[in-house]
Amino acid sequence: MIGRPRILIACIGNIFLGDDAFGVEVAKRLASRKLPDEARVVDYGIRGFDLAYALMDGYDVTIFVDATQRGGEPGTLYIIEPDLNELEAADSQAMMVETHGMNPVKVLLMARSMGAQFNRVLLVGCEPATLGSEEEWQMGLSEPVQAALNKAVEMIESLVTGILNEHLNGAIP
Repeated sequence: MIGRPRILIACIGNIFLGDDAFGVEVAKRLASRKLPDEARVVDYGIRGFDLAYALMDGYDVTIFVDATQRGGEPGTLYIIEPDLNELEAADSQAMMVETHGMNPVKVLLMARSMGAQFNRVLLVGCEPATLGSEEEWQMGLSEPVQAALNKAVEMIESLVTGILNEHLNGAIP
């Protein structure tokens, strides 16, 4: 990295599928916060192609913000650093993009197939209570996910600060 690291905070989700709107709601809250110039927050919603093209811009760190089912209590927040080497093992079927949703792994696969290089990818996820269905649209977050929004914003701000401090201290070239 030359200069300070560039950080993309990619908030994703479908506002019509209940708690899947977690990333979209976090983006709204981050928009009113003062983040360092190195951090760019974008609400991608379900626009996987737009995100794949953004990943071609060579960000040093990408932070996805999304509802993430891991079996915890609804509203539980996670920070996950996926193994990017696992992308190599995925097949072309896994790259198929959904029209009403977005899977971050599929977007990473698509971006990599277009030549994107990833240095570091993190996921700030929130355990959903409900994700609704395309047959029964459901707007609005559940109470536990709504209650987790401010903590998620603080978590992301802390990650950004930590990434910039690692760079300043020489831990990140």
